[in-house]
Amino acid sequence: MLIEFRVKNFRSLRDEQVLSMVASSDKELRDTHVVETGLKAAPGLLKAAAIYGANASGKSTVIRALQVMREVVIGSAVRFRPGQALPGQPFRLDSRSVSEPIEFEVTFLRNDVRWQYGFAMTTERIVSEHLLVYKAFKPQRWYERCYDAETNKDVYEFGPGLKGQKQVWEAATRPNALFLSTAVQLNSEVLRPVFDWFRTELVIFNEYVRIRQEIVAKMLKDAAWKERLCDFLKAADISLADIQVHTRKLRVKKIRDIGREDGLSDVLGDGAHEGDALPDEIEQHNFRFLHETENGKAVFSIQDESSGTRNLLFLGVPVLDILSRGKTLLVDELDTSLHTLLVRQLVRLFNSPRTNTGNAQLIFTTHDTSLLDAEGLFRRDQIWFMEKGADQASSLIALSEYSPRKNEALERGYLMGRYGGIPFLDRSKGLLHHGA
Repeated sequence: MLIEFRVKNFRSLRDEQVLSMVASSDKELRDTHVVETGLKAAPGLLKAAAIYGANASGKSTVIRALQVMREVVIGSAVRFRPGQALPGQPFRLDSRSVSEPIEFEVTFLRNDVRWQYGFAMTTERIVSEHLLVYKAFKPQRWYERCYDAETNKDVYEFGPGLKGQKQVWEAATRPNALFLSTAVQLNSEVLRPVFDWFRTELVIFNEYVRIRQEIVAKMLKDAAWKERLCDFLKAADISLADIQVHTRKLRVKKIRDIGREDGLSDVLGDGAHEGDALPDEIEQHNFRFLHETENGKAVFSIQDESSGTRNLLFLGVPVLDILSRGKTLLVDELDTSLHTLLVRQLVRLFNSPRTNTGNAQLIFTTHDTSLLDAEGLFRRDQIWFMEKGADQASSLIALSEYSPRKNEALERGYLMGRYGGIPFLDRSKGLLHHGA
């Protein structure tokens, strides 16, 4: 489970911003919405969190930042060419920040061990990297890397907890690659839990990474998964009796460069990178939806379905998998093309111990203010607000910092600007501003 994410100097996130999934001492909904860890530093972790903010406030940038961090961890050792620029962009609206590195750090719980991993980078190289491991209350510093500009070399310090061929991994690590990624590619098993958390346990959907149709098609060809998905859609009041998938192979004759902003993976998935040759054949999946009512039945193509049904279908497959396997899911604008009641149902799936059997987590951005006062949906420590100041730097603020009263009308308070994070309408000039 994700404990905390820190980011600094990434796009509008000029100053260090912290998204924490550590539950407060509040007893409200603790039995359902909180996972007890037994850790002194983080005794309870939240299963869900929502981030609110005006358009262009920077809330999507938080998810984008973790996505870029994931991409560098997964790809820097094998996908990035020597000398290739690293993805990401620093805050560009002051002379100091534009020349400073971007900083990322995550703390997460895996296999009953707390891992704290981070790095700083410019577009040219990694300038620092560190890993702390909490097998007991006191951390073990497994390694620290720091770039020495005078010698133009990386300086490493290794702790006794890191076992393996450290000097070999160090020598093989390029300036624009992470030591973590390089060591895992060279078969470091002790560092693999950190790498695999990014690769398999962290799932992110936004405008840069969409849910791949081939994954949905594969799951639907499994009878048990198809039954679960149909039940999921029926629970959303969609009169769906069956989903059929017809697959055909298409010949591919040309090589295509994959256009990708910030070096992020596109629909070809995590294995794709710039300049890849497409396979000789690709599969095309056609979905057919059987709807039944008391008066009859009919088969529809995916184009005939509403955008809400399509979104729920393609989101439903990974959500069901994430809930059973205990992964962390981040979704930008979860409420896009989904009715507010469906968004509530998705959040409840994560909060409920009955459906969330793997202690999965959901973090999402939204404009749906009606969720704020939905009964039993959120604890107050699960709500965050993003606002942008006059200097165009974004700030992430927890609702709990405003000390709202119990049973306070949160939606009304938010729309009145009590918590910030809403657009300011200047009616005298007909202009729209962002701010509290």
